[in-house]
Amino acid sequence: MTIRIVLYSHDSAGLGHIRRNLALAHALSAGLNGEAVTGLLVAGRPEATRFRPPHGWDWLILPGVTHGEDGYRSRELRVDVSTATRLRGAAFRSAVRAFRPDMVVIDRHPLGVGRELEGALRTLRVEQPDCRIVLGLRDVLDAPAPAGAEWHALGGARTLRPLLDAVWVYGDPRIHDLTATGELPEDLNDLVTHTGYLAEGRIDGVAHEVGEPYVLTTVGGGADGTELAIAAAAAPVPDGHEHLVVTGPQMSAGDRRRVRAAATPRTQVVRRVPDALPLMRRASAVVCMGGYNTICELMTTRTPALVAPRTQRRDEQRIRASALARAGAVDTLAPWQIDAGAIGEWFASNIGRAVARDAIARDGLERVPLLAETLLAGDARMSEEGGERVAS
Repeated sequence: MTIRIVLYSHDSAGLGHIRRNLALAHALSAGLNGEAVTGLLVAGRPEATRFRPPHGWDWLILPGVTHGEDGYRSRELRVDVSTATRLRGAAFRSAVRAFRPDMVVIDRHPLGVGRELEGALRTLRVEQPDCRIVLGLRDVLDAPAPAGAEWHALGGARTLRPLLDAVWVYGDPRIHDLTATGELPEDLNDLVTHTGYLAEGRIDGVAHEVGEPYVLTTVGGGADGTELAIAAAAAPVPDGHEHLVVTGPQMSAGDRRRVRAAATPRTQVVRRVPDALPLMRRASAVVCMGGYNTICELMTTRTPALVAPRTQRRDEQRIRASALARAGAVDTLAPWQIDAGAIGEWFASNIGRAVARDAIARDGLERVPLLAETLLAGDARMSEEGGERVAS
């Protein structure tokens, strides 16, 4: 028997959703009770195809959308957003009807952009009722008020519950529990299982060559990391160290030139690296933003980290960074503290320090296949008792 899985992400900004689903694809391929797995990774950015999927998986790239002044807009096609989402929804619906998946996992946005997935999900419920539909959520969504407004706009639990078999939250509720903060409609809470962070078990890629020892600054995709990258590039580098600054592929060429202009003599600025994870493992200290995937990679290391969370659009990164700082897992830097001197002082005080993060649940990539097996076996409810995941 071959199990068919679809992993969807909307991808309006950055590569975080794609990277999260890619990690899940590898975990599901390796861990589903010895069964063969094939799957579709549905994404909204063509850059996704630069990442090699597991054997038996392929990419389906939808027309892109991005954030505009008044909400979403088409990224490249010269059409309005409603036309773009109709195209995306029609492609998704055709794909799932032809592929006939056993499971669909939707990243973050249960109905996609502009409810583009709703028709396909309702069709699945009628034509393929045994297909399990899962909503996958990162550990933090946003401050409760804006998060609640998003759910209300979708119709809340009354609309979503008939379409979902489970909600997987990719975090540790001892660090942050979105069912307790009001970030999730209360009537969906009984569908929730916290998996632990999708951290341990990530596959290392090729390491970028850099002189050792070194400190590292990475700003994710780079679209909103210019201020941090410039300050870090100008920061004093600890004696005997090099400094590698990774601007990310989505930082504009003009902003990247500003980062290079600010760099000190022992600071190397690059647009991208094959994989940040092996660099984090070997670095003496790391400065970064607070995106979910960056944090997951950090959680697998003992490297000290200074997190400067993004503050635009959502409060997600600030909430995550603050929660992890309270647990002693990272240090944080507020927007008004982002300057070369502060970063240089932090480097000097923290190089080589080991940070224990073992008490945080980081084994989500091991637990997700177990949850998937339970759902596919027909039990769509999981409960948490005493920290153990058991069928209810």
